[in-house]
Amino acid sequence: MNNPAVTLTGLNNRNRSRAKHPFRVIMEKEMSDHLGGWRFIILTAIIALTCLGSLYTALSNMGQAVKPNDPEGSFFFLKLFTISDGTMPSFMVFISFLGPLLGIGLGFDAINSEHNRGTLSRILSQPIHRDYLINAKFVAALAVISAMLIVLGLTVMGAGLVSLGIPPTAEEFVRMIFFILLSIIYVAFWLNLSILFSVLFRQPATAALSAIAVWLFFTVFYPLIVNMILKPMEPSAAASPYHMVAFEQLRLTLMRVMPNQLFSEATTTLLMPSVRSLGPLTMEQMIGTVPGPLPLGQSLLLVWPQVTGLIAGTIISFVISYILFMRREIRPR
Repeated sequence: MNNPAVTLTGLNNRNRSRAKHPFRVIMEKEMSDHLGGWRFIILTAIIALTCLGSLYTALSNMGQAVKPNDPEGSFFFLKLFTISDGTMPSFMVFISFLGPLLGIGLGFDAINSEHNRGTLSRILSQPIHRDYLINAKFVAALAVISAMLIVLGLTVMGAGLVSLGIPPTAEEFVRMIFFILLSIIYVAFWLNLSILFSVLFRQPATAALSAIAVWLFFTVFYPLIVNMILKPMEPSAAASPYHMVAFEQLRLTLMRVMPNQLFSEATTTLLMPSVRSLGPLTMEQMIGTVPGPLPLGQSLLLVWPQVTGLIAGTIISFVISYILFMRREIRPR
């Protein structure tokens, strides 16, 4: 006969093995909250409508965008992401402008809302590691953002395929996939920054305003400050080309502090293969160059510093928020 104690132990071990990992439970709960919340629905509707508007503009002006002897003539499909008639920005510009709002909207109350509701101490009183909570919140929000951007990107591809009747080449498809991945990294930076403010500030409104203030500073005020600082240093028309190139390199270096500048340069290079340099070139450097689109590998090498900068900013923001959260004293309310 079977021993009841042995049978009960085996059932307990089996149920324990079937139990979900705490990290997965928290992540699924956060994803459910995001997908079912009005905040995500409103942000998704705004981004989707604006991007579909830019897609309609691109399809309407596709005939005027294609010109004879165009070096990007073989990359016809990529123009869906870059064409603009001046009345509405391109799909690429909309992602650069509205992507930070999506990241901020999903992360500004990740930690402080749990603390204000009194659920943070209850969660951590369970046999759950503290780092599971902040890691699961970041991964859940990033998964939702990734799914939304992938759907938008595939929607643009599908609409272009149906409207134009021309399938993308293999290189065009890979370039568009890299663009979507780069967009995810860019939004992840703002997501981590908003989570950092959520750990620093107790009130969600303060965290949201702080994140939006940083976004506005880099989008509006920082370029103005750089131009004001460099205006007295601008070389005259009689200056040597080397002085002009040095001044332009200094300006680009200061502008590349902005995440949106890094994203803009990287996406422009990926979606416009005719872009061969992201900085000023002297006449000696241009001697012997043949006009034409860059191969995918060369474009990736050209934008690798920008991509590395975005990844580094994302990791730094997450590490700071992780350390602060792990050292934070949490008392039950």
